[in-house]
Order: sequence, then C-alpha cells, then structure tokens
Amino acid sequence: MLILLDIDGVMIPATPWKRPEILEDNFMAFSVQAVKALDKIILSTSADILLTTSHKDSFDLSQWQEIFKKRNIIVNKINKLKKNNLHLSRKDEILNWYDSQKDETNFVILDDDKSLNALPSFLKEKLIQTSATVGLTNYLAEEAIEKLNNQKIEFV
Repeated sequence: MLILLDIDGVMIPATPWKRPEILEDNFMAFSVQAVKALDKIILSTSADILLTTSHKDSFDLSQWQEIFKKRNIIVNKINKLKKNNLHLSRKDEILNWYDSQKDETNFVILDDDKSLNALPSFLKEKLIQTSATVGLTNYLAEEAIEKLNNQKIEFV
C-alpha cells in the first residue's frame, strides 16, 4: 500500500496571514491534526510514502525520513517522484508515475491540487483532496484507510 503525499495544503495548511514555523531541520512544522491523521493511516494500513510535493527534491530520502521522524510520524518506507525537470503539472507527474508502474495499484493520493480533478476516473477515485487551508483531517484519514483497505489489485 502506498500514499502519494503532497505536503503544502495537506501536512501544512496554507495560512497566508502567518509565516510557517521552521524547525531545526530547516523544514516547516506539520499541523498537529495532519500528523495524527497521517499516523492513523500508516498505523492502520502499513502504507509507505511516495512524496509528490514540490519540496521532494529539497532533501534526500534519509533527510525526509528524519523530517517525518522529528514530527512524530514513523514512516515504513519513503520514496519520491522523479525530479520534475520538465515542470509538469502534478496531474501529469502522477500519470507518468502510474504509467511506469507494473505492480503498485493499491494507493491513495493525498493532495490539495485542483488539477488532480482532471485525472482519469480510475485514478481520481484514489484521490483524497484536502482543503488547502485545513489540511489532512481525521475524517479524510478514515476515507484513505477505507480506500486502501477496499482496493482490488488490478494490473492494467
């Protein structure tokens, strides 16, 4: 199982009236609500993380592991989408990732990016879209758990 995870608008709600808190690892603090929700998904499903965030190339995988650990999220395995040298939309990045997959169809997408509404329906049904100003909630975590636990593995 896999969580395609955005950070801004999911783990860090957008608050234009306030600067985000930067922690000692030089990355922004996650909201307490989002940490609890993501932790719940991981604990309930043993899902791994695939970072889709625009921040994905700011740190290497071991640094990302530490970033999550310092925010009290124990990640089994973490990976990230390939570097976006062509400046593709998030939708196209996810489509390219999906097209390259041979065996990973049991996943959810946690993102606030509205361009993902244009995903093909078989991928859009895997989308859990957050409100950018609220981020990941317990309710959305429950929805993600249900989607992950009820997906059938189909090879396209």
